[in-house]
Amino acid sequence: MRLTKKNFLVTILLYPIVKYCKIIVLCIARYYIISYICTGIKIKQKMYVENVKSQMRKGMLEYSIMLLLRNKPFYTSDIINALERANLIVVEGTLYPLLSRLRKEGILDYEWQESPQGPPRKYYKLTEAGCEALAILDENWNNLAETITQIKNIEE
Repeated sequence: MRLTKKNFLVTILLYPIVKYCKIIVLCIARYYIISYICTGIKIKQKMYVENVKSQMRKGMLEYSIMLLLRNKPFYTSDIINALERANLIVVEGTLYPLLSRLRKEGILDYEWQESPQGPPRKYYKLTEAGCEALAILDENWNNLAETITQIKNIEE
């Protein structure tokens, strides 16, 4: 290509602009790539945290139900409502199989009580074996809580 005044001006004026645009395009591309990677990491991190939270709730659910039933029998919807008030959300599809399993293990039993609003209701209560198991779980809970508190207070 022959160097003319026009070519020279275009080269002198446009070259820095083109070079600058390439840099901007590369920066934008890097930004989106990094954002994509970070979003993936955040999604994986969020999924991990949600999974751990779910496992912790499942681990506490049996103990929480036993604590509720330690003083008096509860109707299933009353158990759900009490757990919700304590910010432990449980649905019937989770609760009924758990109550059934605890009954088969001899931890819970039920009694039928007349209802002023319809048919008799099944009220769950702790058995003697359930009270003994709850005492053991109470001790274990206190030990775990103390351990976690000690770990939280460790300064390196």
